[in-house]
Amino acid sequence: MFDFLEGYDLLGAFWVTVQLTLLSAVGSLVWGTLLAAMRVGPVPLMRGFGTAYVNVVRNIPLTVIILFTSLGLNQTLGITLGTDSFDSINFRLAVLGLIAYTSAFVCEALRSGINTVPVGQAEAARAIGLSFTQVLMLIVLPQAFRSVVGPLTNVLIALTKNTTVAAAIGVTEAALLMKEMIENEAQLLLISAVFAFGFVCLTLPTGLILGWVGKKVAVKR
Repeated sequence: MFDFLEGYDLLGAFWVTVQLTLLSAVGSLVWGTLLAAMRVGPVPLMRGFGTAYVNVVRNIPLTVIILFTSLGLNQTLGITLGTDSFDSINFRLAVLGLIAYTSAFVCEALRSGINTVPVGQAEAARAIGLSFTQVLMLIVLPQAFRSVVGPLTNVLIALTKNTTVAAAIGVTEAALLMKEMIENEAQLLLISAVFAFGFVCLTLPTGLILGWVGKKVAVKR
């Protein structure tokens, strides 16, 4: 029944999807946190940059961003991100595009968590001489992260599914292999079911585990 899978590196394709997800998730968390800090910071220029970045990037289709990294950064500007291998360049460009896009959603999720922290706590910290950075790092962000595990889980699940867009620039992940198999095999429904099951196996445990973690670390007020 599943003889059509022979000759295709299904596990390898999903492993590339996992790598895209993990690397992009880490990068998005770092850049999204910095953007959130800018948006709540005291410097008008940084607030303006953070706000403009989030509002612009969130409203650009991910496909456009991924194609820009390939056609604009690589083919037009010659940016190779430290490698000469075609596959490695496309992979790194895809990670860069996913980070640029997903970090806007991480920023907004984290900013909503920052807004749940009582203002009095920040004011008390400033009153004892802590700087804005110290207040943010020691008091506000730890509570904010604990309160937005659920929203960040949704962003991570969306990121896992968004990795399929990387196929547009030739990254050999699951979606590109699925397209190749559909073109070569006469098993459209079975192929679709196999790849749908693969993504369920990636996203469902993530949602369940992080949902449990979110309940455990939630801030009790």
